[in-house]
Amino acid sequence: MSLPVVLSLREQIRGHIVEGIVSGRWKPGERIVERGIATELDVSQAPVREALRELEMLRLIESSPNKGVRVRVLTAADLEEIYPVRAALEQLAAETAARRAAADPAAGVALIAALESEAAALLAADRSGDVRAQVRHTVAFHRELVRASGNSVLLHTWESLGIEVWAALSIRWLGARQPSYAEEHEVVLEALRQGDPRVGELVREHVLDCAPRA
Repeated sequence: MSLPVVLSLREQIRGHIVEGIVSGRWKPGERIVERGIATELDVSQAPVREALRELEMLRLIESSPNKGVRVRVLTAADLEEIYPVRAALEQLAAETAARRAAADPAAGVALIAALESEAAALLAADRSGDVRAQVRHTVAFHRELVRASGNSVLLHTWESLGIEVWAALSIRWLGARQPSYAEEHEVVLEALRQGDPRVGELVREHVLDCAPRA
């Protein structure tokens, strides 16, 4: 039985702010007041400051001495910078995960099962037109693939891109739409099942094709 994940106070505050940005509570260019969040959540300002610092590293917010902390204005150029980096990371992850799966069949079976679960959920989201679920399961599919590489530095770097948040924001702010990706993910899955040596290249092309477009 797996233990429940317990989030730190900083992580809970960060999630609260991210949800506020994604939901539109704080709009692009709008100020986020550290003291106000601390009062609202009945916490000290220190963990709020830490959470805001992390979000600034993700480029979701920006701060200046005169203007304080504000939600960054998302542009198409921001997404254009993220996806080539993500594609390169995931190509490396897929190639490494495939080698690990070949060396350890049990690990390979577990990886395929995890990816099949997310692919099935993605297909259901495609059919129902649930855009938020499409984003969630697409990112979860790729997270499982990166995690299967067994490289903690690679996983940390990939996570630092804030992919799920950026995808959700691109839909809200740029009017981008998440097309049906279930079939493309099935191609990646089949390549892993067959031990296709081109799996890394396929993943890279897939990620670039999946970049949200206005």
